[in-house]
Amino acid sequence: MSTATLGYRLSATTGLHRGDRAYQQDQVEVLAHDRAPGCLLAVLADGMGGKSGGRKAADQVLLTAQQLFERYAPSRDDPAEALKQLVLEAHLMIKLTAITSEEEPHSTVAAFIISPTRECDVIHAGDSRVYHFRGAEMQSRSVDHSYVQRLVEEGQITEEEANVHPQSNLLTGCLGTAQDPPLSHTRIDRLDVGDSMLACSDGLWHYFTPRELGAIVHALPPREASEMLVSKARQRARGGGDNLSLALVKVEALD
Repeated sequence: MSTATLGYRLSATTGLHRGDRAYQQDQVEVLAHDRAPGCLLAVLADGMGGKSGGRKAADQVLLTAQQLFERYAPSRDDPAEALKQLVLEAHLMIKLTAITSEEEPHSTVAAFIISPTRECDVIHAGDSRVYHFRGAEMQSRSVDHSYVQRLVEEGQITEEEANVHPQSNLLTGCLGTAQDPPLSHTRIDRLDVGDSMLACSDGLWHYFTPRELGAIVHALPPREASEMLVSKARQRARGGGDNLSLALVKVEALD
């Protein structure tokens, strides 16, 4: 991505692995804006529902994101509204897909838009996460729409217990369900050089502490960090791993 005129560059990569599942139902993409240097959209979807239903749902999230970002003009459009539109349109399209299929296609979404001003807008639904790191330190992460996250917030279980809870895969909000999806938007006022944004599905974050994630994304260039995260997640899954995906974007100084 060419951002040389802005005095920094955005270095981005994606990672995708089927894990130990028979089908790949995760989808991920980083889209650079055609007309606005320094503007990009990262979008990740973890599909659920039958062997093909989940993939159809995840594909629909990415297709909706691509179409929306083609029309998006950072000088004119509000990124928060664009992301909310992405969630609502993808939700509707997945529900329409369900009418013509026997499966029940659902999907999570985790997405962020980085603006040429280095603001970053984040949205998510489900348990795919977006992390913001400054150097190796986690600044923030999205809060899962899940049953175990609710238990954590109520003080009934710890984050560590949530990771091994038998109902950790129960979602309280996602795309394609009868309920409207949550519109959980946050804004980071400014990304500094050395900051990283990481979107990832539960097939990846499940195997790492925030401290581990931060250390890896800080120490390595994005592509190498992505490869290490996927490799370590696969080792730690011990043959029982879910599909996993990630999108990683780092703000780097020009050499």
